[in-house]
Amino acid sequence: MEGARCSGATRPSRPRCVVSPTAGGPVASQTEIDAMRRAIDAARTVGRTLPNPPVGCVLLAPDGTELAVGVHRGAGTDHAEVDALKQAGDRARGATAVVTLEPCDHTGRTGPCTRALLDAGVARVVHGSGDPAEGAGGAKALIDAGVDVESGVLVDETDELIRFWAFRHVHGRPFVTWKYAATLDGLSAAPDGTSQWITSQTARRDVQQFRAECDAIMAGTNSVLTDDPRLTVRDDDDRPLPYDRQPLRVVVGESKIPQYYRVLDRVAPTRLIQSRDPHEVLGLLNEAGIHHVWLEGGPRLAGAFWGAGLIDRVIGYLAPAMLGSGRAALEGEATTLADIRPIAITDLSMVGPDIRIIGTPGRAPREDMD
Repeated sequence: MEGARCSGATRPSRPRCVVSPTAGGPVASQTEIDAMRRAIDAARTVGRTLPNPPVGCVLLAPDGTELAVGVHRGAGTDHAEVDALKQAGDRARGATAVVTLEPCDHTGRTGPCTRALLDAGVARVVHGSGDPAEGAGGAKALIDAGVDVESGVLVDETDELIRFWAFRHVHGRPFVTWKYAATLDGLSAAPDGTSQWITSQTARRDVQQFRAECDAIMAGTNSVLTDDPRLTVRDDDDRPLPYDRQPLRVVVGESKIPQYYRVLDRVAPTRLIQSRDPHEVLGLLNEAGIHHVWLEGGPRLAGAFWGAGLIDRVIGYLAPAMLGSGRAALEGEATTLADIRPIAITDLSMVGPDIRIIGTPGRAPREDMD
């Protein structure tokens, strides 16, 4: 919903957003919409902000001139609104704050953004996504203080920006993306266990783009012992990104990993979890503030997460090749077609010679009968 006006006349602690009565378009001006796009772009450039969401803020003078662009850089640092206000100084009085996420109204490591905006004399706030935490968002507090508030501007884009953070906040666990590579007959390894490489270099580069968006890359001990993967994010020249830009490497299982394996090098942080219970693993990662887990392999670990209903997105790369025998991409306990779990395809693309399929898992027919 783009361009909605918030009213405090509803349940406590949360504003109600209704579609603007303005015919044919949002209440927010084109200048404000353009500023929101700049705020989104600014938030995207920061990188990981664990355990907080990425947020961008643009301050506009009453005449629409840009005063400052603020971003949040991680826990304990200034929120985007405060970052922008500090840059603007006294010029913020009477300004409009365009921010990707509803300003917070609670005190954590930093003070509430609502208080900072009010103290600075900001006259208007335009925000995209609402805060998913009941009572945490500050739109109502701003409205009660006499600030004009517009909600839901470019909300589809701002929701995508905080997708994984919001999911963890609502569901109490990280979002899990399972990535696999397979032949057209669904095999991810030959009978002798070899699996590198099934897909093309183009597909492997594509994977790096997705890895860069996650907070943790997970693999099972058997997969690590067999393939000795790096589980890192690398650039187009296959060089690892700096340590502070690497996701956490998570190795799950009870087998011991020798120190000379690459997953234990100093290129990226690594955590070993001696468990194969998907709920326990995600609980530990949730406590660590992880929003998004990239599940890389192998088939047994993926099967455990799949069987537990803990895979939220599937990204599959299919190579134009057949093996005929070998290890399936997914190992599970399905015994009948009633166990089949459909996937709603959200994207189907060619990546070099390979096919990339992205989808959201649904429920198995047997689950619907329960």
